[in-house]
Amino acid sequence: MQRPRPRHHQRRAATSPLTPHQQSMRRTTPVKPAAALSATNLRTNDFPEPLGIGDAHPELTWHLVGDGRDLLQTAFQVQVALRDDFGDAVLWDTGPVAGSRPFGLRYSGAPLSSSTRYWWRVRVWDQDNRSGGWSESASFETGIFGSDGWHAQWITARRDSVSTTAPIYLRGELELSAPVVRGRAYASALGWYRLFVNGADLTGPALVPRYTPYNETVEYQVYDVTDRLRAGTNVVAMAVADGRFRGQVSFFDRREVYGDRLAGFLQLELELADGTTVHWATDESWAAGPGRIIESDPKLGETVDLRVPDSDWLADDAVPGRFAPVDLLPPHARRLIAEEVPRVTRIRSFAPKTWRSPAGRQLVDLGQNLAGVLRIRLAGEAGTTVRLTFSEVLTSDGELDTDWIIQNPKKPWYQRDQVILDGSEQWWRPWFTIHGFRYVEIEGLSEDLAPDDVEGIALSSDLPTAGSFSASDSRLTQLWHNVHWSTRSNFTDTPTDCPTRERSGWTGDIQVFTPTATGMVDSRAFLKRYLRNLAVEQKDNGNVSPWIPSERSGNAGFFARLLGDFLGNSVGWGDAAVLMPWDIYRYYGDEDVLSTQYDSMRKWVDRLERSARRRGFQRWFSSRVGKAERYILDSGFHWGEWLRPGEHVPWSFFDGVLHGAGLATAYFEHSARLLSNAAEVLGHSGDAARYRALANSVRQAWRAAFVRDEGRRIGRDLQDDYVRAIAFDLLSADERQNASTRLIELIEGAGMHLGTGFLSTPMLLSALVDTGHEDVAFRLLLQDTAPSWLFAVKQGATTIWETWEGYDEHGRARESHNHYALGSVAGWMREQLAGITPLAPGYEHIGFRPVVGGGLTFVESSVETPYGSASIRWDVSEMGGRVVVTVPTGSRATVTLPDRTIHAVGSGEWTFAWPLAGQSDRLSR
Repeated sequence: MQRPRPRHHQRRAATSPLTPHQQSMRRTTPVKPAAALSATNLRTNDFPEPLGIGDAHPELTWHLVGDGRDLLQTAFQVQVALRDDFGDAVLWDTGPVAGSRPFGLRYSGAPLSSSTRYWWRVRVWDQDNRSGGWSESASFETGIFGSDGWHAQWITARRDSVSTTAPIYLRGELELSAPVVRGRAYASALGWYRLFVNGADLTGPALVPRYTPYNETVEYQVYDVTDRLRAGTNVVAMAVADGRFRGQVSFFDRREVYGDRLAGFLQLELELADGTTVHWATDESWAAGPGRIIESDPKLGETVDLRVPDSDWLADDAVPGRFAPVDLLPPHARRLIAEEVPRVTRIRSFAPKTWRSPAGRQLVDLGQNLAGVLRIRLAGEAGTTVRLTFSEVLTSDGELDTDWIIQNPKKPWYQRDQVILDGSEQWWRPWFTIHGFRYVEIEGLSEDLAPDDVEGIALSSDLPTAGSFSASDSRLTQLWHNVHWSTRSNFTDTPTDCPTRERSGWTGDIQVFTPTATGMVDSRAFLKRYLRNLAVEQKDNGNVSPWIPSERSGNAGFFARLLGDFLGNSVGWGDAAVLMPWDIYRYYGDEDVLSTQYDSMRKWVDRLERSARRRGFQRWFSSRVGKAERYILDSGFHWGEWLRPGEHVPWSFFDGVLHGAGLATAYFEHSARLLSNAAEVLGHSGDAARYRALANSVRQAWRAAFVRDEGRRIGRDLQDDYVRAIAFDLLSADERQNASTRLIELIEGAGMHLGTGFLSTPMLLSALVDTGHEDVAFRLLLQDTAPSWLFAVKQGATTIWETWEGYDEHGRARESHNHYALGSVAGWMREQLAGITPLAPGYEHIGFRPVVGGGLTFVESSVETPYGSASIRWDVSEMGGRVVVTVPTGSRATVTLPDRTIHAVGSGEWTFAWPLAGQSDRLSR
């Protein structure tokens, strides 16, 4: 992620008008009259036709279409109805409403009912008061509102009927008197589940429910079962496995963090052809038993015995004695919440190559590091065990490397699936696990695999791609590709650090990556779900766990909860509570996220303010700054810059503890400043003034304590000290220039290499460009020796590494090789190298300002905005330079060329050129 301007300056940029001179530089060309404006791509809560929304006031959004340029929406009208012909079924009619944004409208009509389908449509008017008429209608269906609507009970297997590490198989039989004309299934589980109706798998490859703080909330999914049920006997079944609820997935590498008993939950709401209404749910009439999956852990893998029948429990001829009556779980305070994010499911498949290693082992290479599973054709003698072991890397000898992932040699573990064959030939893939891998070692087959016998399946939240990038230097195109796949690999059920080891939702990682993520995938709902989890688990004192969900349940253990509380003080990580909502507001124009997260934002900054008033140990031997010392944050734990080049995890840990005051105070100021901006947006003028004054006081204290020699020395005199000071706008103009000069000296002293870690790397190149050092920014971007972004590309990486080096001095792989944090540079590539940035929240006003150089002859990029797709391509040759931009309908843009001429344009495609000699530009259709 790159923040091309300090985040608290984005608000000012959004409201800065063009000067009369800049306005006069706008060029116009006669164009044919535009067709009337109309609306398309209608969505409810970001879904095109959602089934089971839990929001009583859903957000209605659309895109604008129309021929010609300079089209703006000036008004809209929305109708919501109980029928798709509208007529007398209209529940809410806004009437014509003045407004330019095709998003952010909340339903405000009569109360919505549970389990009900609604239709809506919109018409819009342009600046000439023309309308293209009503759009095609879209629909949404509500889920179940309130606890009164739930009748199902949580059911589980008896403790003596299923192994404590095995999934549970549940089944119930339902008699229906007539065919179903409308049927809905509302399903959830403590664990991951698959739902079957009369043998049909309705869940498929999806890993549901999504990770939430299970002690507080658990998601449910809604399925249309109208065509799956029949008159007569029906068998409804669920398989439930560990998932996040019971599996070994956490920072502390523990099982059963949230509980030791898996459970299923299902409620059917049916309307029959004979007029009967049926409510049927999980209760004591269901049965439970074991199945062919012996063990299934989300991290460790799945063990399956194909000799165990897998059809009888799905039909009405279950093996006698295999199933026993279920147990009912005792009542619990956890709430059921509706899905808000597309499910984790199959997003792409990869055809591999297969070969034998030097040691003769059967290996598979997908050609892409990813999070997912392997689908494989199996054949062999009954009772034979086939073992699949997964890894991101190979050893230098060409064998599968399984040692790099093991942090404790006394407790080795593997990503491994095992299959006991039944003697038949069949395709198999696991149901309830997900691996981080590129390579697979396969043991137990009598014959070599052919490429057609194997398929790699990538699993991720099914979020639409939201951006693209390519350049004349193919290494940069590959770098973008690597960032994209680290995003996909770690945007599963929650933002994770890596798809291999902890798989925890680290706040610091996603905090720095959020701006980049918005241009990779449509991540608004995904990130807002994460923030809601953060707010649920935030302590009353403002403490924010460094990973969300926090894993601080009653089963986690006293030490784990205590350590989690201690680590929850860290800036950079806890600041996700403030920085992420602001970024979502900037890139999506979403004021709701500021409103819903406001209390959480305020609790965090108030905690920092209280912590600053407690004297810490870091400044015992430093020059103190009198009364301003109360604004210096030198107490509590901080992760620090984290993993600068050459730093290992233990050193980074203690570096933040021993030397974190300068960094912590800078983040204190930054979060207070952004909180003030958020308060201003929401109309909380008192809070806006209070937190602005606090930020100003912290800024003055920070400068007094950590800036020396007019900005020539800051903090510990490391690269990140200067990057942070420039990016957060903590310096005066003269100090800023001196700081940038010192930053260049440090980069040159490192042999033209960067020296930043997780927190400051996103801001490094923009700090250089914003202080006039584009040449140095390009040298760092294109550097291909470690530490650098292109070093991993040069080594053949297909994702971003956790560390700059990736391997130790002996050539052994180290740390994760699929970790998006350092890939935040892709944000800079989109926003400054290509030059697309929001000048007003939600890209209502787009800035196109490419940074041309580095020997590149072309760069092109696009980003999906709330208004539609915005794109740019620039190229240079001996004849001069050219920029082609596309402004989505309803938005406007300011184009700043490399020769510093500025043009204000409306929607449409625009082409500008600038001769090398610097003559005036020209604009063509």
